[in-house]
Amino acid sequence: MNVNDYFEKRQQFEQSKPKFRDLCVSCLQPAFGCYCKHIERFDSHMEFVILIHPIEVRRRIATGRMSYLCLENSHLIVGEDYSNHERVNELINDPNFHSVILYPGVQSVNLSPLSVSERKAAFPTGKKLRIFVIDGTWAKAKTMVRKSLNLQALPKVCFTPDKPSQFRVRKQPNEHCFSTIEAIHQLIELVGESIGFDVSQRKHDGLLYVFEKMVQRQLDFIKEVDANPEKVHYRRFVRTSSKINS
Repeated sequence: MNVNDYFEKRQQFEQSKPKFRDLCVSCLQPAFGCYCKHIERFDSHMEFVILIHPIEVRRRIATGRMSYLCLENSHLIVGEDYSNHERVNELINDPNFHSVILYPGVQSVNLSPLSVSERKAAFPTGKKLRIFVIDGTWAKAKTMVRKSLNLQALPKVCFTPDKPSQFRVRKQPNEHCFSTIEAIHQLIELVGESIGFDVSQRKHDGLLYVFEKMVQRQLDFIKEVDANPEKVHYRRFVRTSSKINS
C-alpha cells in the first residue's frame, strides 16, 4: 500500500467512525441544547430536595436537574430506595427545618384551595420549609415512595393544577400531570407569600422561562431532524457530572 492509499483509507476510516457530542457538565445538554445561559438562580425562601431516579439522570429533558440549577440552596440526590440514605435522613432529621414531601393522595394537604393564612398555618413557625420532590416517571415515583420508609413518614402536600402541562416533548399520563420544574414553580406560587417570598417580583417565573426554552429547542430540533434525517448520525457521549449528590 502506497502513502496516498494509506491516507485515503485513513480518511475513510475517520469519516466512518461514530461522531460523539460533548455535553455541558452542568445541564448535560449538547451544545445546541444547552440552557445554562437562560438560568437566573434565586432564593425561594424554602429549600427543595429533588430526589431523582437513576433513569432520569440519563434523560436530557428531565427537569429535576434544571430545577436544581435554578434554585439556590437546593439538593439533587440520585436514588430509588432512600430508607437508609445517610444524606436524605440527615436532611429529614435537621431540627431547623420542617420537611414535607410533594406527593398527591388522600393523606396529602391540598394547598390550592387554602387561603394565605391557612397555608401559613399548615407549616410550623420558627422553622424553614424543606420540600422533598420526586423526579421520575409517575410509575417510578410511586415505587420510590413505596420503597423509602423515611419518605412515607413525611407530611404530604399537593396542589390542583389549574392548566395543562407545557411539557410538549414528553408524554404525560394526562394533561394535568406537571413536570418537576412546573410543580416546583406552582408550589412557590402557592406557598411563597406565606413564608416571606415576594411572589409579585416573579423571580420564580425564571423556572418556566428556562423550561420553555428547553422545550422549544427540542421541538426545533425535531423539525430539523425530520427535514434532514441523514445529517443526524452522531451518538451521545455521557459524562457524569460532579454536581449530583448521592
